[in-house]
Amino acid sequence: MAELLRVENVSKRFGGLLAVDRASFVAETGRITALIGPNGAGKTTLFSIITGFQPPSEGHIRYDGVDITGEPPHRLARRGIARTFQIVQPFAGLTVRENIAVGAHLGRPNRVAALAAAGDVAREVGLGELLDRSAAALTVAGRKRLELARALAIEPKLLLLDEVLAGLNPSEIRDMVPVIRAICDRGITIVMIEHVMQAVMSLAEHVFVLSEGRIIAQGSPQAIASDPKVVEAYLGHGAASRMAGVAHA
Repeated sequence: MAELLRVENVSKRFGGLLAVDRASFVAETGRITALIGPNGAGKTTLFSIITGFQPPSEGHIRYDGVDITGEPPHRLARRGIARTFQIVQPFAGLTVRENIAVGAHLGRPNRVAALAAAGDVAREVGLGELLDRSAAALTVAGRKRLELARALAIEPKLLLLDEVLAGLNPSEIRDMVPVIRAICDRGITIVMIEHVMQAVMSLAEHVFVLSEGRIIAQGSPQAIASDPKVVEAYLGHGAASRMAGVAHA
């Protein structure tokens, strides 16, 4: 399968801190790829580099065969790259429809067309009944769906989801998983940062693990879940051997 995104030996330094250390991964067209790792591993920094919010200190980003390293976010949005953010900040003074229309304006000639497109996107993510509600009145789950809708409104080919399930209860997560799957099924390539492992297991086809800025493992969700290096990264030194000892006790 063809690749849509290639991250090549990307590093990012903040003064003396090396936040991302020669990280490389590939996202194949039409698939869901997960980027997981403990808090502070550099996942969101890597997303910010891919989407042009921060320049890399070293390395390159290739999208659809083109080197896009260092291009600003607005140009990348026109190329078809969209992202969500961990901290959801809708325009509280606008309705759900108007919030989504902000993204829809990128490819629409006027306000009427953008508002119409916003309605279609809202229904896709389960906000169709809330189009005229103030964004400030949404629940956490509603705001997460709105964040997803605003990114979808630019009609991306590549969608980067930064912990879109964080803060949701188990029922809300179960409701959101098929929404994400349906987005991929209609041809949008997804790269997701996620800590909700049951969602990663059910959605992702390939997983990359980032720890201390470096990619330490990659493979299927099933292989990653049992990889000793991954267990160590999440639970600390010696955790894998302790768990193996318990399993054989």
